[in-house]
Amino acid sequence: MIVTRFAPSPTGLLHPGHAFSALFAWHAAHAAGGRFLLRIEDIDATRCRPEFEQAIVEDLAWLGLDWERPVRRQSEHMAAYRACVARLEARGLVYPCFCTRAAIRAEIARAGAAPHGPEGPVYPGTCRSLPAAEGARRIAAGEPYALRLDVARACAETGPLAWHDRARGTIAADPASFGDVVIARKEIPTSYHLAVTHDDHVQGVTLVTRGEDLFAATHIHRLLQALLGFATPDYHHHPLVAAPDGARLAKRAGAPSLRSLREAGLTPADIRAMVGL
Repeated sequence: MIVTRFAPSPTGLLHPGHAFSALFAWHAAHAAGGRFLLRIEDIDATRCRPEFEQAIVEDLAWLGLDWERPVRRQSEHMAAYRACVARLEARGLVYPCFCTRAAIRAEIARAGAAPHGPEGPVYPGTCRSLPAAEGARRIAAGEPYALRLDVARACAETGPLAWHDRARGTIAADPASFGDVVIARKEIPTSYHLAVTHDDHVQGVTLVTRGEDLFAATHIHRLLQALLGFATPDYHHHPLVAAPDGARLAKRAGAPSLRSLREAGLTPADIRAMVGL
């Protein structure tokens, strides 16, 4: 049975690009007699707001979508994410990193250049060889830190990996291009990469439908799936919805919200036509 999901972060109001993702996943599930899930990805308590979660529910219901209950909220499952990190730590695949963003930029500048990955300059591995005793001492002293995945060591353990994208076919995974990604922090015991990989597995998601801006992240997700023994779903990374002038419809770009469009008199049918569905 096909299982899809729409997994927004409640950090703002939904816009037409979100509507496309939700509608696409909903239609994919219903066309195959499958299941459609709503998941609230609210691991960042500093930016997520209850009023935005409520608005998400109202907007999706207005679009005519239905989903299974209860809705999974990532903030309610931190213990599960900690357990995943602990499994990786026990195998020597995780290390604490005390570098600030400024320190990382300075280290890259001193080196004269840095490899660039899908998310920008690759972390230079400053803390990778830090003695365990020193790391433990700094953590005990209360120094802020992140937990990074030793990607080279992890890749050596898993060997070559791949996944299937419905639009592009079989994709050879290249997690090394990201460098040692952050998978948890002192104040948040997970990251987007870890939480989404874990949740897709435990919720039995068989088809991940999301924007092509998240295509590159799948390289890391495939690695985490292999390391943690998680199932690998099919993927469909769809084109991003653009405004008539070609600009991407996104929160950061000031896209109109579904709420504002609804208040302006647009109907769900108008939104579907706007996003090409």
